[in-house]
Amino acid sequence: MLTDSLIDFGGVLLSIALLYFSLLSYARWRRPHWHTRLQERRAVTLLLLSLSVIAIQVSQEVLGGETSELDIAILEFLHQHASATTVTFFQWVTLAGSSHFLTPLGAVLTAVLLVARHRREALLLATSMISSGLLIYLIKMAVARERPALWDTAWYWGYSFPSGHTMGTAACATALALCATSFWPAARLPAIILAGLWIALVALSRLVLGVHWPTDVLVAACLGTVVPILLQLTFNAIRPAERRIPGVNEQSQEN
Repeated sequence: MLTDSLIDFGGVLLSIALLYFSLLSYARWRRPHWHTRLQERRAVTLLLLSLSVIAIQVSQEVLGGETSELDIAILEFLHQHASATTVTFFQWVTLAGSSHFLTPLGAVLTAVLLVARHRREALLLATSMISSGLLIYLIKMAVARERPALWDTAWYWGYSFPSGHTMGTAACATALALCATSFWPAARLPAIILAGLWIALVALSRLVLGVHWPTDVLVAACLGTVVPILLQLTFNAIRPAERRIPGVNEQSQEN
């Protein structure tokens, strides 16, 4: 099992490297203006490729209707070593990823951003959470993976793949980290750490409670992180075009 995992990990790294250099080569020869931006945003590009490749690689096993031995082993290990206090703690933690918490939080923070006239950040937060919610529902209905039944657990609506709690948390936390970074660039590292900690705790809570497979939360965390980053890149690509319009209008008025 360990050997297979190492081989899969090596394949993932190779796929990421090939995709990255292929993208750079294509941009250099066909889209020169992309090439400079890709080099300037190398870290973001590699992050997006890494998360996407991991999500696709893991999803292939799930779509094949397989539950790996590693999935089962991780859940059994956590169940055997989780005390009653630990389970109680994560029962509270998992609430931070529920729709009952994330929906009002997102609505309130979006309203605050709008009142503060940070419309772009408000749009990023709102669209990230709405998009992730729709994506969760569509994937769950399409894959229809049953939840783990290794021991008696609390009942949750819906299928297992992907984890809605984890994906919703990842989308919200990543969007908030991006918003905080746009306000205070110096706060980038603390914002990333806090967002990562929130996502990790909620993801772990779903495993400790035994209501999701590890692959459910891994793919959910990857997709939930990718959505806000892609949206921000899209908004940033549109913004220059928006800024050129006033200049054109002013020139036409002067003529």
